[in-house]
Amino acid sequence: MNYKTLYILSITFFINAMVWGQLPKGFSYVKDIAPTIERELRYCQHNNFVGIPIEGYIDDVLITSTETAKALKKVQDDLLKQGLSLKVYDAYRPQTAVNHFVKWARVINDTLMKQQYYPTLNKRHLFKLGYIASKSGHSRGSSVDLTIINTTTKEELDMGSPYDFFGISSHITYQKLTQQQQNNRKRLQDIMRKHGFRPYKNEWWHFTLRNEPFPKTYFDFPIK
Repeated sequence: MNYKTLYILSITFFINAMVWGQLPKGFSYVKDIAPTIERELRYCQHNNFVGIPIEGYIDDVLITSTETAKALKKVQDDLLKQGLSLKVYDAYRPQTAVNHFVKWARVINDTLMKQQYYPTLNKRHLFKLGYIASKSGHSRGSSVDLTIINTTTKEELDMGSPYDFFGISSHITYQKLTQQQQNNRKRLQDIMRKHGFRPYKNEWWHFTLRNEPFPKTYFDFPIK
């Protein structure tokens, strides 16, 4: 069986799976494994660095590889004992959405959300600085963007910079933080590492499951 035939069979499988309301093998809805995890799927809304819902995000549901969802449940179980909870901003991201980011980044005069998300950066430098790329680990199904909230107040712990902020204050080694902000970041980093996730140095909110099940596959089924 040649590569072209395998590609056609893969695409056919994904189309059939989504028509019948099924996820590809090895993927799960997070709510089915860890139902207490909170979510705020930013790319399904207008509150993101583009300023509009992103292509490929049809419903406000979290999807990850099944192994990632199981690991997140372990994190959540630990946090709940402390009166805390995970809140996920993004999980699996279809390649269609990544393509949307790339198209947006090339329209230099579209700066609707600049003041909130990249106030000190020239948009034309987002590619060079690594904030926008043609591929994303999220499309492999085992990367998540998240924070910690208080289960009583639902307030996010102060991490020193907002989610998806393009700047050095989002780097995990950034030092100009209050002691509480440093403690909050350390709490998040420690508990995610404990349960098998590795952090990304430039984004305090971004983690990828170690030994992820699809390390070289970028999926493109919609989020619904």
